[in-house]
Amino acid sequence: MRTALSVVGIGVSVAMVLTLVGVSQGMLQESVRQKRGTGADIMIRPSGAALIGFSADMTAKVVPVVREFPEVALAAGTLVVPIGGVNSVTGVNLDEFGQLSGGFRYIDGGPFRNPDDVIIDDVMAKTENLHVGDTLKNMLNRNWHVCGIVEPGKLARIFLPLPLLQELTGNTNKVTVVYVKLKDPSKTDAVVNEFKQRLGDLKIYSMEEFASLLSIDNIPMLKTFIRVVIGLGIIFGAVTVSLAMYTAVLERTREIGILKALGASPAYILRLLLAETALLGAIGALVGIAFTYATRSLMNEFVPSMTTVIVPELWPIAICAAIAGALIGAIYPGLKAAKQDAIEAIAYD
Repeated sequence: MRTALSVVGIGVSVAMVLTLVGVSQGMLQESVRQKRGTGADIMIRPSGAALIGFSADMTAKVVPVVREFPEVALAAGTLVVPIGGVNSVTGVNLDEFGQLSGGFRYIDGGPFRNPDDVIIDDVMAKTENLHVGDTLKNMLNRNWHVCGIVEPGKLARIFLPLPLLQELTGNTNKVTVVYVKLKDPSKTDAVVNEFKQRLGDLKIYSMEEFASLLSIDNIPMLKTFIRVVIGLGIIFGAVTVSLAMYTAVLERTREIGILKALGASPAYILRLLLAETALLGAIGALVGIAFTYATRSLMNEFVPSMTTVIVPELWPIAICAAIAGALIGAIYPGLKAAKQDAIEAIAYD
């Protein structure tokens, strides 16, 4: 039972690390998928915009200026306003967005008709248990009528008409992102360079460049957070194993004494305990990996808005961290066992 609990304890710490990384990676991948779903070749963002997060401080006059470039087929501006947690609402002109991306594919309902209409994607509908005709409560200090539910993967999860969102949030004539579709996508890099020369200090990315930047390695705060979580996982595993192995050493005092009486050296005793501990760590890591599949299924069922993925590339790190934590936790009990006097150990009751 003690061994099983030790394995589960290590597994929980591994699952915690892998799940948090999986959520981070999944949210980034979902963001990339939503941007690609616009059908745009180029993104234009405000000069002060971070790689993740949004800032509505770019004039909407950029949109007609961009449209004047001969290489541009279509351009559409959107406004993104955070509404708490990981959620945000996006202001969009349905006609412009339809030309850019081919439009939304409605699962139920249809486009905006009334001033209090809101469109949500299927993931948000499942998260909030909403259907067409229901009320989305207390968003931007108002209640909204769900007029349409669309397939996920295009732009965002919640949509309002662009002029209405600009008015409600005091961002008149402001946009957060301008999406640009080119007549010839093969000229994307050349057009990006031209935009950079003629549009001042705005941040301009090809869609491929933005997708490559949106990774854990390029977001310092997220990378630091993951390192801290891995460190906590190692500490948790070390404490779990240390308690288990300390108890195991006490229970095996007589056996250790017999081994030493038969000629086993302190180093041999220590190697035995560390080998057992390494095995516990490896099995615990495998159990933790299995736990991540269960965790992903639960999160997809109960929190579908937080996209979670499995990250196999992190498995070797998780296994090594689990074994390292277990070995660290076993050092003190192992040294205690190795230093035991053979006669006293045999006489131990």
